[in-house]
Amino acid sequence: MVLVDRDIEIFKLVYRLGFCLGRHINSLFFCINSSRACDRRLASLIKAGYLNRKKYLYGVPYLYTLTHKGRVLIGANKRENKIRLEQIMHDIKTIDVLIHFMDKYKLSLCGFTTERELHIEDGFGGRKHHPDFIFVMSGKTIAVEIELTAKSKMRLEKNIRDNYIKYDGQIWLTNDKKTHTLISKVADEYTNIKVKSLEGVLEKC
Repeated sequence: MVLVDRDIEIFKLVYRLGFCLGRHINSLFFCINSSRACDRRLASLIKAGYLNRKKYLYGVPYLYTLTHKGRVLIGANKRENKIRLEQIMHDIKTIDVLIHFMDKYKLSLCGFTTERELHIEDGFGGRKHHPDFIFVMSGKTIAVEIELTAKSKMRLEKNIRDNYIKYDGQIWLTNDKKTHTLISKVADEYTNIKVKSLEGVLEKC
């Protein structure tokens, strides 16, 4: 098959995020109401050996990942990305939020850096905490954190403090009441924090 620029951009995005759903790819690379065209193109890319399509959890759509052939094509790490089952729902919502912010703030994909990319920049050594993604707007770097489950107060405070030091602003999104309350209390000490309802943001997507 003949690859076009859009195909390469799809491969790069899937690599950056670890996986994508079909609706994520459709939203970013195809016109509105073009899900059939998107599905046909993805099917062709699977048949040509560039993408994998697999079910991991009941009730969750197929995940698209890069094959070895796809990774070689874009010059990425040839090692297969491991899908963590317990992380799938979190990562799906993270991509949903990223796409929402792109639309809200009129940003391009190159304006974002994913958690996966931030860890790659660290190289070898101890694993550090990073936000789910960061983006640059009006010359300021904003960290975004999605919290689906409650974490200890100590861990939350550490992550907030790290973000305060590294970034100009930080946005936390959660539906967990305990987490929302904890972050709101800490926000009095760190002035660059905004706390939002995850459900409220995703309803706008």
